[in-house]
Parts: sequence; structure tokens; C-alpha cells
Amino acid sequence: MVKGPGRRQSGHARSGWKQLLWSRQPGAMPLWRIFPLLFAALYLAHWNLLHLPYFWDEAGYYIPAAWDFFRTGSLIPLTTVSNAHPPLPSLYLALWWKLGGFAPVVTREAMLMVAAFALLAVWRLAMRLNGSAAVAFWTVVLTGLYPVWFAQSTLAHADLMAAAATLWALTYALVEDEPRPWIAGIWFSVAVLAKETALATPLALVALECILALRAGDRAARNRSWLRAASYAACVLPLAAWYAYHAAKTGYIFGNPEFVRYNATTTLTPLRFLAALGHRILHLTAHMNLFVPVLLTAAAMMLKPVSDGRGKLRVRIPLGAQGRIYAILAANAVAFSLLGGALLTRYLLPMYPLVLLVAVSTFHRRTRWWQAMAAFSAVAFIAGILLDPPYGFAPEDNLSYARMIRVQQAAVQELEAHDSGAVVLTAWPATDELTRPELGYVKEPFAVDRIEDFSLPQIERAAQDPGGYSAALVFSTKLDPHALPFGLESILDSGAMEERYFGLHHDLTPQQVAARLHGTVVWQQRDGLEWAAILRFPRSFDAAVRRPAAAGQHSSAAPGSGL
Repeated sequence: MVKGPGRRQSGHARSGWKQLLWSRQPGAMPLWRIFPLLFAALYLAHWNLLHLPYFWDEAGYYIPAAWDFFRTGSLIPLTTVSNAHPPLPSLYLALWWKLGGFAPVVTREAMLMVAAFALLAVWRLAMRLNGSAAVAFWTVVLTGLYPVWFAQSTLAHADLMAAAATLWALTYALVEDEPRPWIAGIWFSVAVLAKETALATPLALVALECILALRAGDRAARNRSWLRAASYAACVLPLAAWYAYHAAKTGYIFGNPEFVRYNATTTLTPLRFLAALGHRILHLTAHMNLFVPVLLTAAAMMLKPVSDGRGKLRVRIPLGAQGRIYAILAANAVAFSLLGGALLTRYLLPMYPLVLLVAVSTFHRRTRWWQAMAAFSAVAFIAGILLDPPYGFAPEDNLSYARMIRVQQAAVQELEAHDSGAVVLTAWPATDELTRPELGYVKEPFAVDRIEDFSLPQIERAAQDPGGYSAALVFSTKLDPHALPFGLESILDSGAMEERYFGLHHDLTPQQVAARLHGTVVWQQRDGLEWAAILRFPRSFDAAVRRPAAAGQHSSAAPGSGL
């Protein structure tokens, strides 16, 4: 049997398409053995979340779009306004519904498969850049436990699918001597067909490779950089083809005009960009207890590298790969400060494993107690999953989203039991929950009278037409914790800027709403920062004169509805 370099070259030559999925580093555990372990761990960790009905943007766009494709075969949504998102998530979910039936638990399990596949990419990336199985293990653990990643692992948003494909692409794009950059290009193509904004990462690498090509001192290095740039840029072609198809079918290239205005045109002011960039920097360094490994990394950098038993310094991530990681992080921070009306952290989902890989690799290189530092970070992340931070955040950033779903489920059940014929005054996403039985909240749709939120201006608007509704479902549309004196929000700016650029508002309490609308609070429930209440109004009303809100009406102007 041939051994040594000849054998490695032989294995390298026959890798081919097999490298797309199950390639592994010599001596490491095969990836096909790791994947079921990751899925089993995720399944057990998310067991009590699998039967939750759909939530927020998954209920607002992704589930209706996939449901339309599942029923009609149309890639363009029919029951919600098209936002021009690429169709891969709809195709994927429809396949699982075909196999397992249309039910939230099937959707959650399908997304856990994607999450496990993404964590498998994190493992392979850590092995290729650092080579230590222990470093790879802790990077995967911390990624899976990071509150934003943990919460998104069962939610049917396109961001998780795009993150998985992006991370697989990076297992090839971040290795300097990788001879198959076209594999990264394939994975980037999958990423942008899952979510168009995934384009930020390959374009950052294209720009970097072009700079390297122009600075290269020899022809071979220059050609290698040009080849890599072309491979990464190729992902633009399938995305352009999708937009051409969408324009031919709808007349809009980038989705309906209101969606484009909210997510792209009204975000391009200098002051708004600087404020958003401040948020994004905090999202990548501090949000949901991420400051724990980041500060530990800064502290570890002050120490000298540790040597192994043979007197050699422990391995670090190659400087070239580190440079690419920092360029990708910066590009995504800037891109998502310019795009997206809502500053949702899930847009940065593939960036968190990169931050954590750098952190764990630094722990390993510079201290003998590095696993204790990683374990301490894991404890901080578990706390972030369960406990809410003292500043404003989206409920989908930790388990607050599950509390929100359960509170609203209870409210809807109360309405079904005692107000089945009512026209309900409420806001998105409850407008969809009450009018779309396929989302899992109601058996029969309610008629609704919609307002944007439960702030004072919106309640005063509702008070002008008191005959339009006979009950109200009010709930927390913005999480408003009691902030610390020097919380993260105060670092960025005043509330006025948050209101102007990022939709900050303050909901009235149920009692305040009842007083202004001359109603009575007949039911109320709170779980942490999440609350909901039902109001009833002592007046006769013919419910038959009002129809449920048209399906998809929320999509063009739903508060917080993002990319």
C-alpha cells in the first residue's frame, strides 16, 4: 500500500464532488458520523419548541410563500406580497411537507437539519484552520449555544439556510492553498438562492482577491487570486437569473415597492448608517453575552503563546485566513447597516461562528486554562438563552420568542372560547395569527381591524372609529426592559434617534388602552417581558359587515418586517 505524500495526493485527486459534503481532515472523525450526533443534540435541546406554531417573519412571509408553492407550484407567493426573496427555502420546506405533512413540527425538524448541517460546517472550518479537534468541539458548542443561533435553529427563516451554505463555502474560501475555489463558488450560489443578502460575504472576498491580484509579485499568485475572485463572483449569476424571472412574473425586480423602500432606500442616510453601524458592532462583539468570549479573547491576547509538550507553540489560525475573516466581518457589518429596515441579528448569523472560532483558537493558543474559558462562555450563553438582557432586543434573539408565541396562543384560545364572532382590533403579527388557520393559532379565521402597534398615536387612531371592532387583542410589540443606567442602548444614542430610524415605540398598558377605547380588560397574561390581554367593548356590533384582512396585507408594512 502506498503511504506518505503519494497517498495523500491520490486521495486529493479523487476528492472531486465528494468534497462538497463529507470531506474530512486526515485522522479526524468522518463528517458523516458527526452529523447525526449534532442533529440528536439539537433535537433534544429544542424538544419543547418543536410544536410551537409559526412566528413573526416566518408566519409573515416564509411559511405563506412555501405554503403557496406546496399547494400550487408557484415560485411567486400568491397569498402574501412577494418580497423577491429567492425560492430555495420554499422548495426545501415543501419537500419536507411532502414527506412528513404540513405541520409546524415537520418544519421545525427540517430547520434543525439545516442547523446541524451548518454546525457541521463550523466543525470542518475549525479543523481546517486550526487542526485541533478540541478547538473544533468548543467552537461548535459555543455556536450552537449562542442565544441568537439557538433561537434561529428551529425558525423557518431563510437566514439559517443561507448561513449553512455560507459556512460551507468558507471551509474552502478561507484556506489559502485550497486548489478548488469553484466548490466555494457553488456553496455561495446556494447561499444567495436561500437569501439574497448572503451576497455580502462572497463580494467581500472578491474585492479582497482583486486587491491581492493587483499586488501579487508573480504571475502564478496573480492568476490564482483572479481565479478565486471569479469563482466567488459566479454566485451572482443564479441570483440574477432569479431576479429576471421574478421581474418577468411580477413587474418588480427586487420585490414590492414598499418592501424596497423600507429595507433599502430609506436606510441610506449618513446618520442612520452610523447609528446602525454602532448597533452592528455591538451585535458582533457584545449582544446576548457575546462580550464574555470577546473580552476573554482580548485578555488572552496579552499573554504569550503556550508551547506544547515538544516545545512548539500551539497552532493558530493562519494570518491570511484571519485577514479574510476580519474582512468578511467588516463587510457584513457595513452591508447590514445599509440594508434592512429592522436591525435583526439573524442577518449576521454566519458571522457568529467566525467570531467564536477566533475566540476559541486564541484561548487555546495563549492559555493552558483555555477550556475553562470556553466553558465559562458557554454558561454565559445559556444564561442569555433563558434570561433577557437589560436593553431592547428582538424576541427571536433568545427564548423570548417562545414566550411570545405561548402568550399569544393563550390569548387566541381565549378569543375562540368567548369572542368567536368578534371583530378584533389588533396589530401584526396577531393579524395573521387570527386570519390564517395554516399558521396554527385558529381553526376558523377572525375578522380583524388592524393598527400598526399599541402606541398612543395608534390607539388614538383606533378611538376615532369605535364601531369597527368589538374586542381587542393587545400585546407587547416591542420588548421594553428596565435598562441599566449605562445599558447598551444609551451607548448608541437617545431614544429619539431610535424612534426615527429603527421603529422604537412604547406600547400602552392594557389598562391604558382600555381607558382610551372605553373597554374592559377581561383577560391578561404575562411571561417575562412578553404580555397579552383581551379587551371587550360594551356595544353591539354586526360582525358580518367586516371581512378578515386580506391574506398577505401585512407584508408590505408590518412593523419590524425585515429582509
